[in-house]
Amino acid sequence: MNYWDLDNDNDDLGEEEENNEGEEYDEVGEMLGEMYEGTNAEGQTEDHDPNVGMEECFFVRLLREAQRELYPGWQDVSLLSFLVKILHLKELNKWSNKSFEMTLQLFKEVLPKHSTIPNSPYEVKKILRDLGLGYVYIDACKNDCVLFWKELSERNTCPICEEPRWKIDDNKSKWVPHKILRYFPLTPRLKRLFMSKQTTLAMRWHKEKRKEESNILSHPANGEAWKHLDLLYPDFAQDSRNVRLALATDGFNPFGNMSTSYSMWPVILVQYNMPLWKCMKEPFFMMSLLILGPRAPGKDIDTYLPPLIDELNELWTHGVQTYDAVTKENFQMKVVLLWTINDFPAYGNLSGWITKRYKACPICYDDPPSRLLRRKIGYLCSRQFLPPNHRWRRNANAFDGKVEK
Repeated sequence: MNYWDLDNDNDDLGEEEENNEGEEYDEVGEMLGEMYEGTNAEGQTEDHDPNVGMEECFFVRLLREAQRELYPGWQDVSLLSFLVKILHLKELNKWSNKSFEMTLQLFKEVLPKHSTIPNSPYEVKKILRDLGLGYVYIDACKNDCVLFWKELSERNTCPICEEPRWKIDDNKSKWVPHKILRYFPLTPRLKRLFMSKQTTLAMRWHKEKRKEESNILSHPANGEAWKHLDLLYPDFAQDSRNVRLALATDGFNPFGNMSTSYSMWPVILVQYNMPLWKCMKEPFFMMSLLILGPRAPGKDIDTYLPPLIDELNELWTHGVQTYDAVTKENFQMKVVLLWTINDFPAYGNLSGWITKRYKACPICYDDPPSRLLRRKIGYLCSRQFLPPNHRWRRNANAFDGKVEK
C-alpha cells in the first residue's frame, strides 16, 4: 500500500532552500551571465542553431541594461532588476496597464531627475523582450477544423469547411484571423532550466538526492509507471538530466459568472525532475498552448495539439544539445511525456474516449455494469468493492435485485 509523503524535511535541497529563505539580493546580472555563457557554449557545437549569434546580441544588450543605474549615483539595484520585480508585482496583483503606467509615472516623479525608468508598459516590455521565451501565433479555422500551419500556412480558406481564414473588415487594411492559437515552444524553456546552477541541480534531484523508501509514494519516481519506463529505456534513465513531463489541461470562462460566452483552454506541462515542493509550484509550470475562442474546442482539441506533439516527438527521438551550467559542458537532453492530468470530460476530449452513456467507463468497457435509471444512466455493482462478509452484499431488495457474489 503506497501513500504520499510530502514532508521530506531531511532532504539536503530542502534545507538549503529553507536557509536561503528571506534573503534578498540582486541576481539578475548573475542569471544573464549564466544564460550568456550557456548560449556561447551551445554555439560552439558543429550543429548549433543559426539563431545563436542573434541571441548573443540580445544578451549583450540585456547585460548592458543590467549594468545601467536606476538613476545617477544609485548602484544597489539596476534598471533591469527593477523592471523585472515591478512587472512581477503587476502580474501577482493583477494591475491593469493603466494602473501600471500610473505607478511608473509616480516613480519618475519621486526619484531624482535623469532616472532611467520607462514611461509606459510598452517601453518596459520592449526592454525585457530580449529575455526570450515568447510565443508563436498560429492561425486556426473558426470551426476548429485545421491549423494554418506548415503546408497550410499560405491558404486563405479552410480545406475542410471552406470558411475564410480572415475576418472581413472594409475599414482596415490589416488582415485579422478568426481564431489564433498561441504556441509556447518547449525546447528553449527546458534549455533555460539548465543554464542556471540552482535549477540544474534541482533537475537532477529525482535520481541523485531523492531518498528511496519502500511503500511510500513521496515522488512520482516511486511510482510503477516511472520504474516501468526505466526498465524499458535504460539509456534514457541513465542520465538524470533527461526530462519527464506530465500534461494538464482544462477549460474555463475568464469572465467568471458573467453571461459572456468565451472559453480559454491552457495546456500546461509539469516537469517531475525537481522535488515536489518545486515542480508543483507555479514558477515551474510551463504553458505550452493557449486556445482561445467563443466556445470550448471539445473533441476538436486534437486540431491544436500537433505543434506540441511534433516537438515532443523530436525531443524524444533525437533530443537537443543543451548546456549544463554545473558541468559546463553540453549534453543531449531528451524528454518523455509520462501521463496526462485532467478531469473526466477533458479526458474524453484528449483521448477520444466516449465519456457518456452505457460504455463511458474505460476500465470495464467490455462488460459495463450500466443501466438506465429513469432518465439517467447509472453504474451499479459498486458493492463488489465491499468486504466479502458485508451485509449489503446479500441485500438484493435495497439495490438492483441481485446478490453480489
